[in-house]
Amino acid sequence: MKPGRLSLRLGLSVTLMGATLVLLLACLAVLALDHELDSRARKSLGAKMTQIEHGLRIDLKSADLQTSAHPLLDVVMGHDNMSLSVIALTGRHSALLTLGPGLDAQALMQIPGTAQLAFSSWRDSDGNHLLTASRLMRLQDGSEVRVLLTVNRADDHSLLQAYLRSTLVALPLLLLLIGVGAWKLVQRGLKPLRRFRQIAEQVSAQQLALRLPVDGLPLELSDLAKAINIMLDRLDSGVQQLSQFSDDLAHELRTPIGNLMGKAQVTLSRERPVEQYRDVLEASIEELTRLNRIINDMLFLAQVSQPQTQVPLKSVALADEVARVSELFEFSAEQKDITLRQQGWGMVQADRLMVQRALSNMLSNAIRHSPEGQPIDIVIERRGDELCLWVENHGPGIEPEHLPYLFDRFYRAGSGRSRLEGGTGLGLAIVKSIMDVHGGRVEVSSQLNGLTRFSLVFAKI
Repeated sequence: MKPGRLSLRLGLSVTLMGATLVLLLACLAVLALDHELDSRARKSLGAKMTQIEHGLRIDLKSADLQTSAHPLLDVVMGHDNMSLSVIALTGRHSALLTLGPGLDAQALMQIPGTAQLAFSSWRDSDGNHLLTASRLMRLQDGSEVRVLLTVNRADDHSLLQAYLRSTLVALPLLLLLIGVGAWKLVQRGLKPLRRFRQIAEQVSAQQLALRLPVDGLPLELSDLAKAINIMLDRLDSGVQQLSQFSDDLAHELRTPIGNLMGKAQVTLSRERPVEQYRDVLEASIEELTRLNRIINDMLFLAQVSQPQTQVPLKSVALADEVARVSELFEFSAEQKDITLRQQGWGMVQADRLMVQRALSNMLSNAIRHSPEGQPIDIVIERRGDELCLWVENHGPGIEPEHLPYLFDRFYRAGSGRSRLEGGTGLGLAIVKSIMDVHGGRVEVSSQLNGLTRFSLVFAKI
């Protein structure tokens, strides 16, 4: 099934909702008008019944109803749709007085009379809607009669029918206006989405600089645009880093491979002594070892950089791991007359081998860049809810502009493309990835010709 257009669905939904509201309001208006007309008719009859009661009680006797009914005649005079009937309660319940249009006597006799004012709605034989107010009253001479005051509500019902017909005639036009208005509003409301689509069609791996406009957007679309722009920023940054990484990786691999090919071609260009072949093979093994180390580091980074990477964590005593790693580097430190000084203690949730690898990379860099005879401090200390392990050494220091990029893969500083961290150029990138896996972070601070400190910050148990 082909999905429908969002604008059409929204337009139809708004139109249907508007049509439902219009119909509901029309019905409520008819009911309200009917109730108001009925209320007014009842109030009018009630007021006139009060006048009739006053006339009967004060001015009229039973014998005077046929000859001196002027007070009652004044009540119904001028009302062509109103009838008054006074019915005796003695004898055969005959009508003592009837004023106004004649009504069905049998139907009138069926309307009960009570001490309190009561109303009855009914229809005559011609189908006219009638409203009758009835009440028991006493005449001047004390005799009790039943008074029925009836109004023909044909005019009210004609007004109600006319209003209903006009509403039905105007309803299609209102629905058309609602539909057109809803379509215009929906098209206007979806205009930013069309702009989003245009920009999305232009985004590619080569064109990631485009951003969605956020000014003047509704709050919901503004939040969506900001979220998409943040996503594009991350993609742009990731693509640039990947491009830079590819360039650096190509350079790293091209140099040793070129050396290997050059040495092999020169060696095979003529017959040589066995010792020269041995020297070339030994040099080739060194280059191949470096290549193997780069590949292994890249495989490790690819493994720990995956978002879904889950490493089983256990309680690790950092002081014990520092002691193990320091023992491995004792020989390298002794060659430069460097003392490794350890201080502090703490427990963290971590992978022991990964912690050892991160510490090894940091300690290797510290020994490489420390002057002879200068000590290296490895300290474990608490910082609030965090546990920090830092390695500090004296040396030439690192320029401030390089500090934010030290943990990028294959980052190079200096005009001679010298490696700040030495080795394959991936050591500090591996340290950062290891800390990301552990939910921690790595920090660095350095002073020129002073102290340089690399820190591993763990969340404390």
